[in-house]
Amino acid sequence: MTRTALSLAVLAALASPLALAQDAPRDPTTLDQVIVTGTRVSDRTVAESASPIDIITPEALEATGTTELATALSRALPSLNFPRPAITDGTDAVRPAQLRGLAPDQVLVLVNGKRRHTTALINLNGSQGRGSSPVDLNAIPIAAIERVEVLRDGASAQYGSDAIAGVINVVLKGGADGGGVSLRGGQYSAGDGRQAQLDGDVGFGLGETGFVRMAAQAGQQDQTDRARPYILGPGTTSRPATAPPFGQVVQRYGDPEVEQWGVSANAEFSPADGVEFYAFGTASRRDALSNGFFRPALDTRNIPEIYPNGFLPNIRNIANDRAFVAGLRGDTALGWKVDLSYNYGNSDLTFDVENSLNRSLGPTSQTDFYAGALEVTQHVLNFDTSRAFDVGFLEYPVTVSLGAEWRGEEFQQRPGELASYVNGGVRLPNGTPAPSGSQVFPGFRPDDAGDFNRESYSGYLGLEADLTDKLSAGLAVRAEEYSDFGSTTSGKLSARYAFTEAFAVRATASTGFRAPSLQQQFFRSTATNFIGGVPFDIRTFRVNDPAAIALGAEPLKAEESKNLSLGVVLQPVERLYITVDAYRIDIDDRIMLSENLTSTPVRLFLNATVDPALGGGRYFTNAIDTKTTGVDVIGTYRFDLAGGTLDLTAGYNYNKTDVERIAPNPAVLAAIDPAAVRIGRVEVGRLTVGAPREKFQLGGTYETGAWRFGANATRYGEFSVLFGNNPADTSRDQTFDPQWTLDLSTTYTLDRWAFTLGADNVLDEYPDEVIYQNATNGQLPYSASSPNGFNGAFVYGRIGYRW
Repeated sequence: MTRTALSLAVLAALASPLALAQDAPRDPTTLDQVIVTGTRVSDRTVAESASPIDIITPEALEATGTTELATALSRALPSLNFPRPAITDGTDAVRPAQLRGLAPDQVLVLVNGKRRHTTALINLNGSQGRGSSPVDLNAIPIAAIERVEVLRDGASAQYGSDAIAGVINVVLKGGADGGGVSLRGGQYSAGDGRQAQLDGDVGFGLGETGFVRMAAQAGQQDQTDRARPYILGPGTTSRPATAPPFGQVVQRYGDPEVEQWGVSANAEFSPADGVEFYAFGTASRRDALSNGFFRPALDTRNIPEIYPNGFLPNIRNIANDRAFVAGLRGDTALGWKVDLSYNYGNSDLTFDVENSLNRSLGPTSQTDFYAGALEVTQHVLNFDTSRAFDVGFLEYPVTVSLGAEWRGEEFQQRPGELASYVNGGVRLPNGTPAPSGSQVFPGFRPDDAGDFNRESYSGYLGLEADLTDKLSAGLAVRAEEYSDFGSTTSGKLSARYAFTEAFAVRATASTGFRAPSLQQQFFRSTATNFIGGVPFDIRTFRVNDPAAIALGAEPLKAEESKNLSLGVVLQPVERLYITVDAYRIDIDDRIMLSENLTSTPVRLFLNATVDPALGGGRYFTNAIDTKTTGVDVIGTYRFDLAGGTLDLTAGYNYNKTDVERIAPNPAVLAAIDPAAVRIGRVEVGRLTVGAPREKFQLGGTYETGAWRFGANATRYGEFSVLFGNNPADTSRDQTFDPQWTLDLSTTYTLDRWAFTLGADNVLDEYPDEVIYQNATNGQLPYSASSPNGFNGAFVYGRIGYRW
């Protein structure tokens, strides 16, 4: 090997799961903040990183009235999208977030550098992130967070599966000293959505060399409702007998009612020099009550003896989340830093249906049902080690990191009670059979239930070095073996060159992957749909179900990605920091949930060969290749003004996704129905135009004496919603104009007390209203894809005390 080739091999960036991070300076304008995400070098700073990294401080997380981590991050990061869908079953309670326009499960979440488990929920309805099971960011208490590091770059070679769009690393508070408590409350200007939350954190010494840091928060929010009365369509003069009453708002459309608490603990103890035990964990519980569609009094789905005026069914989701990590790290006699850890995570989500009925049971039907539950469990063992070596022909040391990981995963689906899914035989007034199960969400059936698991093994090698005083570079390689789909290898090459202290360029090239989740492989549910007045079971199939195989389903394989990025880092004057990073992400074999396959040929085939009760279904498939291109621009500047300091931050993200390929229908499906559509224009539209391509933010904080004033303006770009899979009929398609919002806050500090008054979306801006054809007779006036929701202005106050 030549000296040049060897130099290029001595590169950066295989960061194994990370150790607990040291506290970073909170000055948002400095380049000297030490990072722990994406590197194993102990003193790497934001300015020196070869990949773009954002540091989100507690002050930024608390700069708005939100109590949700995902919402706070979306207001701090131009590249993060967090819409607020409604009437989407469990997605109302566990909402997904997107980074760089990709799927919510294509971003990896770490806590203190350790892999966070995903939610048990799989998003099946028409929201952004359909078909995904991402991490529930809102299960992590904001009160526990020291900072959040967001790596906006492909990082599968460094961290393994899921890190296609990037990595979000949540660093928990540490230290034995001090603490605080705060109380906040607020409501929307429309008079609903009242919120209250109490939170706090405190540290304790653990012997002379350790600490335990604990945090807790508990809160409650009322639901919001932006629904309107039923109205007649253009040219219609008579009210249908089954319509809701005129002039009354019977539907609910907005945020769910939520009660939630969360706790965390973070501990370190050093019994001897060079040896350190650590442990941390979180636990949370969320009780969310969301709404379905109203059933009018004379609707055939209603039983007037039970609900004389009709009924609005509700779904109550109880989300319990637990995580615990324990480990030992230290320095060996040979100079290697070693980290050995165990990681446990669990998400359990139950479905209860309230204010509903099972139409097939008749007037004796109960009105509340237990509809089943979903659960995921993760076990991870990590061994990580690193060491800096002096290499003769290099001026600076080379950091070598290597290690291994074992991960065990389990997915469990539990059935609901009998009344939640059974067909009791009572017919509709016209004599046709009634649908089975509890309305709004039929319970999981015993045949849907199951317990599934897999194991994976991985090993990695990373090299990182400053090759000269201007050039740094890195190399990462990771190999993984999964028990369910096989093996994969990822690599990453990164480099940074500083022409001067004020100007540097950086670039990365990497391959990546995302393993199919157990939920995507094994989730199954069955609901009754009427076709020609006859009920048929429409099923979300497991990919190994004989019915799914008959329709062309195949074993899922990993998504594969290629990431390229090129950026510049500028500091033209003191306190001014600008980064510009362009990127391209190609993903092959993206896992998608197919359309409902319910055509007559499909139904007749299933009835004749599989099950006479089946009317069609859907399944997950590696059916699409996409290309995502974009650019991130971030700038910060601090200057003195009128006896105080003003911090300004501006951010811009442009992101465009194109579908490069849709896999042709498998031969078995084409033989049954040559016209079958597995991936239609609605789903393609959700990928390509369903989220804003542009997002711009401009914020500032002015501090003088005991006062702090904050302002943040955000512009969300246009997005579109497509309807129907007939490309010749675009009459219901709609593009929504860009929307501006403005958040303001004022804080006064008195000794250890802080008093805050603020308003989010202070100008009470709403997104465009949807056209009548898409508004359920005018009852649902806003799109559930709106990136800032549709609740209007939120006014809040907060009182805090620190010691």
